[in-house]
Formats: sequence, structure tokens, C-alpha cells
Amino acid sequence: MSVVPQDQREQYHEEGFMILPGVIPQDMLEMLREECSYFLGYFDSIMDAKGVEVDNLCHRGKRYFINNRYRLSRRMWKFLFSPLMAEVAQAALGPDVYLFHEQWVVKGAEQGMKFGWHQDSGYVKHYEKGANHKPYVTVWCTLDDVSEENGTVYLLPHSRGGTKDCLLEHTLESGTNDVIGYDGDDPGDPVIVPAGSVVAFTSYNLHRSGANQTNRMRRVYLPQYSCEPIRRPDGKPWAMATPFLTDGQNVYDHMEDSAAKYGPFPE
Repeated sequence: MSVVPQDQREQYHEEGFMILPGVIPQDMLEMLREECSYFLGYFDSIMDAKGVEVDNLCHRGKRYFINNRYRLSRRMWKFLFSPLMAEVAQAALGPDVYLFHEQWVVKGAEQGMKFGWHQDSGYVKHYEKGANHKPYVTVWCTLDDVSEENGTVYLLPHSRGGTKDCLLEHTLESGTNDVIGYDGDDPGDPVIVPAGSVVAFTSYNLHRSGANQTNRMRRVYLPQYSCEPIRRPDGKPWAMATPFLTDGQNVYDHMEDSAAKYGPFPE
């Protein structure tokens, strides 16, 4: 039975997003929560070693973006290259899919920071202006129930943001290191879904998130997939280009998966 209904497929290709409530199996959800706890401690130890409270987009205890470390886990690959992710990615991108990027996005209790309006492709353009690419898909996987109170994502559909085929200019926001691509009045549509849900949106969709005002963390796991390798001017992947689907078939080989083959590579 299909996880992605036809109306959500059509919405994705017209407005840029699909919402699939409660589709992550319970055992996978528990595994993601356990791995999230490990990576939060892991990243705090990195900041301890550096003697800093802010590391790029991460602000200790407030907001974390911990990216491209799935190979440090013995289990994360089972979710990233699962039948669920295969169906979502194929519905969005077509029969050929690569893992491009993955990260934990966590907002701390009572002080979790907002995240400004942006297109995910805006970050690629901002940091690597020569990395031209087709839109990829961001798969926003909720480890907790999400609401406006705990800092859920707000999406701006293509028809309201004018973003179906348009990558906007972004500017760096002082104090947060966010890149900002929109300063209009439309507040966007909040996503209110339970833990274990998947919200997939294109890398051209404008989105933002609010602050976490509750007494519990708001945890999200966020893989991103592309239909082709996204390359730097030197020909290497901008982040990663790990083969996942070819002609609709899962070709991922866990034994062959390494940063030396598929990235991320040093700048």
C-alpha cells in the first residue's frame, strides 16, 4: 500500500510540499530518538573542546544543526535508505535518487531559537555560488509532536511565494548565521503533525520556524535527497552524492558507503 497518496504527490509538484502524518514505524521512531540523544551529547563535546557556545548554526542548548555524520552510527543508514524514504524521495524526484545531505535539527526547551525565512537551496547558493543544481527534496521527520508553541516549520506554497522555478537571493543575518531569503508579510502555513510524521518539501520552498516556548525539546531528523549529484566547481559533491535509487531500484550498498567515495569532502 502506497505511503504517499496521489493528492499529496500532486500537491508536491504544484505547491512544493507533501504532508504524511504518522508514517514512520514505531521502532524506527524510537531508534531515531536514541540516536538524536547520542548526537546532541556528541556535538556538545565538540563545542566543549573548542571552548565555544556557538558553532556555525548551532547555539548550545538553544538550537542544533548536526549534519552529515550518519556513518558514525551503526543504524542510521537503515532509515536513510529504507523503503519509506525510497517512496517519498521517488515521489518527489523520480526514479534516480542520491542522498545529498542529512542533519539533526533540534530546538532546546524554553529557549529554542527561531530560524529565519529561507530556501534550502539558498544555503547552497550562498556558500558555493558555482554549485548549480536542480531542486532537491528536504524530508522533515518529526521525533516529537510539533506545534506553533514548540517551533514547528511554516511553509510558503509556491503559488504564494513565487518560488516554483525561482531561487531567490539570500543575505546573511547578523547574530544567528542564518541566511534570509524573504522579508514579506505572509506568515506561511504552520505544520501541525504528530511524532513520526514526514513533511517533504522542495529546496525552493520558502520556510521558517518559530521559537520553542515549551518545556521539552523539539526534535527533527532531516535527510535531503537529490535527483543527481550536486557538484562544486571542482567536480566533487557539494555535500554528498551517495547512490540510493537507480531506475527506481534501491542500489545502496552499505559495505561500499564511505566519505572517501561519496563525500562530504574537505573544502
